[in-house]
Amino acid sequence: MLRPWDDGDEPALVRHASSRAVWRNLTDRFPHPYGPEEARRWIAATREQGEPAPNLAVVFEGEAVGGVGVERKADLARLTAEVGYWLGEAFWGRGIATEALGLMTRYAFERFDFARLEAHVLDWNPASRRVLEKAGYALEGRQRAGSFKDGQLVDTWLYARLKTDRGANEETHALPP
Repeated sequence: MLRPWDDGDEPALVRHASSRAVWRNLTDRFPHPYGPEEARRWIAATREQGEPAPNLAVVFEGEAVGGVGVERKADLARLTAEVGYWLGEAFWGRGIATEALGLMTRYAFERFDFARLEAHVLDWNPASRRVLEKAGYALEGRQRAGSFKDGQLVDTWLYARLKTDRGANEETHALPP
């Protein structure tokens, strides 16, 4: 299920976001180490983003175990958003990320005016590529040496899904109001 981040999510956020393995697959804006102050700042920032909320908690058995969000691009790409997601390591390989991405995709296309969602995946993260493919995103290309992360130049894979793609508005019950 997805829901807005809330007071009280800080301990779970710190517990699941503190992993180097999680950080290694995300943008540099995601801090490492991830401590209580970062969690407080993040939750406060999500409250200021307005409605519909572009960043949501991924909740499993009542606990925030990850996050998913969209960030609007600018200028000519203003109807495009970059979608991002992460889960605590203990929840990898269970299909939770695929379900969360599917929910966010539907939510983003229903609540915002986006025509396109796109995601960039670092070459060393084939599991994230599979998540995108299972959620209906199409591979558009490989950017050779497209990113610098963890002291390395790494290829970046670009995936996208259009609002007009088949299945973009599947039925589901776990979206936030």
